[in-house]
Amino acid sequence: MDKLTPYFPLNKKVDKNNVVSLIIVIAIYIVVAAVLGIIVGFISAIPIVGIIGWVVSVLIGIYELIGIILAVLTFVK
Repeated sequence: MDKLTPYFPLNKKVDKNNVVSLIIVIAIYIVVAAVLGIIVGFISAIPIVGIIGWVVSVLIGIYELIGIILAVLTFVK
């Protein structure tokens, strides 16, 4: 898990004894996903850009899911 820390710098803010820090980090991941969904929704009207935006959105969604899982594991660890 230490090898993934440079790729998920937001998870460094999760403290083992502080539930609020975990909730804040998860909320940031969720807000970013929601904003990205809104942006992709607006640009989906343009054919080629919409497809590229959708692919980027999926990749960022996977990144955020892994980030949330690692944040919870950091909190439990």
